[in-house]
Amino acid sequence: MTTMPSDRSPDSTLAFLREGYRFVGARCDRLGSDVVQTRLLLQPTICLRGRDAAELFYDEERFVRRGAMPMRAQRTLTGVGGVQGLDGAAHRARKAMFMSIMTPDAIRGLGQLFADEWRARVPAWAANGPVALYDEVGEMLTRAVWAWAGVPLAGSDVRRRTAEMHAMIEGPAVPGPKHWRGLVGRRGAERWAGGLVERVRAGALTAPEGSALRVVAEHRDERGAALPRRIAAVELLNVLRPTVAVDRYVVFAALALHDHPHWRDRVRGDDDAAERFVQEVRRYYPFFPLAAARVRRSFEWRGYAFPQGRRVLLDLYGTNHHPELWPEPERFRPERFTGWRDDPFGLIPQGGGDHVTGHRCAGEWITIELMKRAVAALTGAMSYRVPPQDLALDLGRMPALPPSGMILDGVRPTA
Repeated sequence: MTTMPSDRSPDSTLAFLREGYRFVGARCDRLGSDVVQTRLLLQPTICLRGRDAAELFYDEERFVRRGAMPMRAQRTLTGVGGVQGLDGAAHRARKAMFMSIMTPDAIRGLGQLFADEWRARVPAWAANGPVALYDEVGEMLTRAVWAWAGVPLAGSDVRRRTAEMHAMIEGPAVPGPKHWRGLVGRRGAERWAGGLVERVRAGALTAPEGSALRVVAEHRDERGAALPRRIAAVELLNVLRPTVAVDRYVVFAALALHDHPHWRDRVRGDDDAAERFVQEVRRYYPFFPLAAARVRRSFEWRGYAFPQGRRVLLDLYGTNHHPELWPEPERFRPERFTGWRDDPFGLIPQGGGDHVTGHRCAGEWITIELMKRAVAALTGAMSYRVPPQDLALDLGRMPALPPSGMILDGVRPTA
């Protein structure tokens, strides 16, 4: 058996927090291997990157998700007891609940709601001067996905609900105020979402047929039992929160249009070009850094031992920038997706494997739809200027975002 290349540091948690998206890749490059071992949170941890590693990682015979994600991430980002930490029949039943919401018509419907929100905001942007795109898009996505999910939302609550979603997204990254805000946001949002579910179940609130709120409220698990109130709240938020998180991808799309202006004319009115552009944004820019699992039972792969119970991290960002998969990975080249055939283990910004039965993000198609709607708005519904500002992406920050939030000025409606 081959000795696994190892990071010799007694514990690399501080290095991980400092290096962020580059952490795994830096060690793989230094040790000359796509399989390396380190210590994180005082636990031995195997880190993987690359297509073959992704295919291995999503093998449910070899890995489980239960107990893999650090509790600080569960308590802020995903919620304790959510679909991300389930395995086997329990996971398949819960995943089917999510997939039942993701019909093509429903996804287009959410995209249209978002496009309508965008169109309605442009006159205000034109009248009121510079706007931070990140802040604006987050609130537009909140209004759109709440309506789509059948969740009531007063206009006065939009900013608060958006802030709760952002706090949960930012919460796992580092100890301190962001994590505390994530904990507070999670607790408040779960209480609110659980109350909605109970009102639907009691007949005090009507949710549209097929809406996320109704589907979650009526769902039965693999044993035929309704979800407990708190778990139902977690799963309703697992529809709402990731949709609001697409605001980062929208900012990245706007940044790509700014850095590569020749693509503005290419994508305008051309759905195929817009698809290639959006896929390259998802590949190139940092979103989820890693996915976590634990070894189900001991096995050997490529001569390396994977002991039972060992935590394993798959480097999503590093796989999307792997030179064996993506020639010139640090160049933004949407042309690379011409004739692209979807590879469930090659392009994995939101996880890999099978959407229906595996742990790939159920909302991936929603992400693509919303990004395409945003690109259409940025190139067809409005003109604008990008004033001087700090647009640098710090890959040590997770999740990453330009410090300015992408300021737009001189907005004018064009359609």
